Amino acid sequence: MDPFGILYTDLYQLTMGQVYFRLGLHEREALFEAFYRKNPDYGAHQAGYTIFAGLDPLLTWMEEARFGEEELAALSALKSRSGKPLFAEDYLRYLKGIGGFQGLTLRALPEGRVAHPQVPLISVEGPLLQAQLLETALLNRINYETLIATKASRVREAAGEALVLEFGLRRAPAKGGEAATRASLIGGANRSSAVSLSHLLGLPSSGTHAHSMVQAFLALGHSEEEAFQAFAEVFPDDTILLLDTVDTLDSGLPNAIRVFERLRRKGHKPVGVRIDSGDLAYLAIQVAKELDKAGFPETLIVLSGDLDELVIWQIKSQIQEEAPRYGVDPDRLLKRLVYGMGTKMVVSWGYPALGGVYKLVAIRENGTWAPAIKISDSLEKVLNPGHKKVFRVYDHRGLATADLLATFDEEIREDRPLVLRHPTDPTKRRLLNPGEFTLEPLLEEVFRGGRLFPPLPIEVLQERRKKDVERLDPGVRRLVNPHVYHVSLSERLFALKEELVARLGQG
Repeated sequence: MDPFGILYTDLYQLTMGQVYFRLGLHEREALFEAFYRKNPDYGAHQAGYTIFAGLDPLLTWMEEARFGEEELAALSALKSRSGKPLFAEDYLRYLKGIGGFQGLTLRALPEGRVAHPQVPLISVEGPLLQAQLLETALLNRINYETLIATKASRVREAAGEALVLEFGLRRAPAKGGEAATRASLIGGANRSSAVSLSHLLGLPSSGTHAHSMVQAFLALGHSEEEAFQAFAEVFPDDTILLLDTVDTLDSGLPNAIRVFERLRRKGHKPVGVRIDSGDLAYLAIQVAKELDKAGFPETLIVLSGDLDELVIWQIKSQIQEEAPRYGVDPDRLLKRLVYGMGTKMVVSWGYPALGGVYKLVAIRENGTWAPAIKISDSLEKVLNPGHKKVFRVYDHRGLATADLLATFDEEIREDRPLVLRHPTDPTKRRLLNPGEFTLEPLLEEVFRGGRLFPPLPIEVLQERRKKDVERLDPGVRRLVNPHVYHVSLSERLFALKEELVARLGQG
């Protein structure tokens, strides 16, 4: 049995399914939405948005997941506390009959796009039992990948146009390393050191060498320079040398330059050096100065070692301030830097879980959608009910100014005034007049009995992210204390929510 197959779920999804089945509700049409409640807060810095990821792996899994003989046998073996079978035979026969998730229709935000709190990422419509069974697998995939893609996007913002390499496979959570690599690339990393996934995504993998190679040479009585030379002879056109095994400036750098000079005499062009420890900004300046003096002004300088977006920002600021003192052009140096991202990107250091949720928002009753709501003492947890559509609202500058949730059957038009209501505060509203805004529908149908579109190249998802981030207000893009992006309700949806809250309060 595939441990990541259709039973890759929580038990209560299956027990709720049996309740629905026993009461005859299992084929009642239902509508669930997946969304998250707040952006990542890393402590010293915060995110003003997220990057949606994980959709393609989810759709692929949905097409393949089935209740086969092994899965049904595993469920048959489960016992209640009294020792009786937990699941009835007729229920298991029903699961076998439906097979998987072919009865569902999914509308989703396109993968790679900017997302915001409370805005539906995926809308799941179909038989109640099938929609319920999807919850765990859906959240498992989109929560983690969205979290890592967001971290990678922030690293990309901090790095600017510099190359970003993902090195985190060794620190990622087991098979989650595959998801981390994919999400990092969607979020803005240029390349990954992970060989298999890079190949599957149609990208070359990238890497240098470890300290252990130099250590092995030293332990056998050879020198650091000989270790560098051996690597250069095997990979003369891909030589990147790690400088800090012994001493970055007094050993690694002069040894690397001598090896580079031999490569040049043989007609090869050295690629770069890597620094993995120490004051990375200061060392980068000194390394650049010596490489320039030796006639290698274009040789890359890869920085690694517990980097995140804030550290990159600090490195760049320090270089801008210090480089001129040593006769190094800071702008030229910044253009030759490459950032190797490991642990802090693939575990979303400082904010380890997105907290995305999957909630029932409507159920079919007498041919129409009956809205469902969840009440909470915390206002942010009061559900936005009903069958909805979602728009991104752009202002006169062409920048995103709000995401709008509206009831599915109402008409939202650019040639009419648009009122944006705060989701929880009835005193807050904005009025946009025609000519002041444009609208973009956000959710598109991606699954109906099977996926509707083939997987997209990773470069397409990267470009989506880039374009969406560029259309955010600079305040929302800030790495520290970002401006709060507006998520609003239409007048009709706001009134529906107020009505349902009042009705439940009276009950």
